[in-house]
Amino acid sequence: MESLKKYHFTCVDRFLQYVTIDTQSDPYSGTYPSTEKQKNLGKILVEELLAMGIKDAELDDYGYVYASIPATSGKEVPVICFCSHMDTSPDCSGESVKPVIHKNYQGQDLILPDDNSQVIRRKDHPKLNNQLGNDIITASGTTLLGADNKAGLAEIMDAANFLVNHPEIKHGKIRLLFTPDEEIGRGVDKVDLRKLGADFAYTVDGEARGSIENETFSADHATLKIKGVSAHPGFAKGTMESAIKIAAEIVAALPKDRYSPESTAGKEGFMHPVSIRGSVEEATVEFILRDFDEDELNRLEQILSAIATEILEGYPNSSFSIKVDAQYRNMKTVLDTYPHVIEYAREAVKRAGMEPSLQSIRGGTDGSRLSFMGLPCPNIFAGEHAFHSKHEWVSVQDMQKAVETIVNLAVIWEERA
Repeated sequence: MESLKKYHFTCVDRFLQYVTIDTQSDPYSGTYPSTEKQKNLGKILVEELLAMGIKDAELDDYGYVYASIPATSGKEVPVICFCSHMDTSPDCSGESVKPVIHKNYQGQDLILPDDNSQVIRRKDHPKLNNQLGNDIITASGTTLLGADNKAGLAEIMDAANFLVNHPEIKHGKIRLLFTPDEEIGRGVDKVDLRKLGADFAYTVDGEARGSIENETFSADHATLKIKGVSAHPGFAKGTMESAIKIAAEIVAALPKDRYSPESTAGKEGFMHPVSIRGSVEEATVEFILRDFDEDELNRLEQILSAIATEILEGYPNSSFSIKVDAQYRNMKTVLDTYPHVIEYAREAVKRAGMEPSLQSIRGGTDGSRLSFMGLPCPNIFAGEHAFHSKHEWVSVQDMQKAVETIVNLAVIWEERA
C-alpha cells in the first residue's frame, strides 16, 4: 500500500509513553477494574482518540475503552473490532518502567542498565536471530517492559490514526476495544458486546511477527482447601495435623517430569500451583490447570485429586476439598467454523511482506472468551517477547509491521464484502 510506505509511524512514540503508566492488575481485588490505576491509561487513550477526530471514544465505569472508526465504503461490510488489553501482569513489577531502545541490534548481549545482572542473551532468546539490524526496546532491568500488551495498544492506535487521516482507503466500520484485567482472566467479564456491535474481532496480543494464533489452552482454576487439626505445639504429639505441612507435601508430590510448566512444551498441558497460604488449621493452594484438549484438562483435575487423596491417607483426622472454576476454552472450536477470519489475517500478513505462521498459544487471550461469547476472535502478532519478565522485549520494526497488518485487514474485509 503506497500510502503506508510513506507513512510516519507513531506506534513507537505511543508505546514509549504507555509503558511508563503503571497498569498492573490485581488477582486478589474484587473491584472492576481490579486496580483503578488502569483507568489512567484508558483516559489517555480516549484523549488521543478524540484528538484524532474519533468522536465516540469513551471510557466506561468498568475501565473499558470503546471507539469507532466510521466506514469509508458504501458496501455492506461486516463490523470488525481490534482489541488489546491495558493491564500488565502482576508477576513482575510494572511500576516506574524505563524503556530503553537498543539501536541497530547486531546480535550482542543486551545488558540492562539499571541492573547489570539482567542480560538478554541471543542464545536464550533465539528469536533475536530474526532481529539483526532492527531496533530493540527493553525495560531498564528492574521491571517488565509492558509490551504485553501495550505494544498491541500502540499498534491499534497507530492504525486508527492512519485510517482516520487516509479516508481514501476503503473500509467498513471498525470498532476498537481496550480491556482491563486480561492478565488475571477477567478481561471481558464486563464487556458490553451489544454496545460494541462487532461481527468479528482480532486481538493484537501475539508474539513473533507474522504469527496468527487460532488456538489457545483450555483453562481452569482449582482451589485446594485442606482442613487440618490444630493443637498447642508443646502438647501436639499424636494430635496435630498441620494443614500447612499437608499442603507442602501435596505440592512436593506433583509430577516434576510432566504436567508441570517447567517440563512441558508444545501441546502438553500442566497443573501449576500459583499461591499457597494458611495456618495449621486450614491451608489453601491455588492452581491453574491448562491443556488444549478438554478431556485432558479434566484428567489433570483427577490427577490432582488423586495426589491429595494419597497424601491425606497419612492424616486420618484431616480432609481436603477441590473447587474447579472454568476460566476459558480453546477458541479453535469456534474459529474452525469461520475459516475466512483466519484466511483474511493470513492475506493481511502477506501484504505486509511477511510469511504468515499459524500458531497455538500456550496461554490465553481475551479472544478465547470473546469467541465463545459470540464474537469470533483470533489473535495476531504484536511483536512482544519474553513477556511477564524483566527480559521482555519488542522491536520497532515488528511493531510497524503489525500496524500494516491491521490496516491490511481493514482493507481486505472491505474488498471481500
